[in-house]
Amino acid sequence: MSYLLGVDIGTSGTKTVLYDELGNTVASSLEEYPLYQPILWAEQEPEDWWRATCLSIKHVISKRGIDASSIKGIGLSGQMHGAVLLDKDGKVLRKAIIWCDQRSFAECEQITSIIGKERLVEITANCTDGIYSIKGYVG
Repeated sequence: MSYLLGVDIGTSGTKTVLYDELGNTVASSLEEYPLYQPILWAEQEPEDWWRATCLSIKHVISKRGIDASSIKGIGLSGQMHGAVLLDKDGKVLRKAIIWCDQRSFAECEQITSIIGKERLVEITANCTDGIYSIKGYVG
């Protein structure tokens, strides 16, 4: 029998589901990890995402007792935008600033008051909001 694997790397944990070729769920696993939230901040360790992904995949394979080669497709989804800062060698420099971080709230308000909401949306197709931690430069 062939299988499909779905992996969702979310804000609270990574959920992996193994499906048979008819789309029936045959095994699932959830590996949780911390969310670091000093006031207005929201950060996570990218290594936690990787560790949870590897563990949850191993768990669903072992729960069902299948050979990994019988997995014919993998679907991935992840949490919304975030900033993972890397050094020149591709190593993570700090915790990732994730989508629900709000520390830039004051700056967003200032940008909106200077440019104007309508003009800002015209330029960027978005309003300013602290959750857009990795949105580009407006100018």
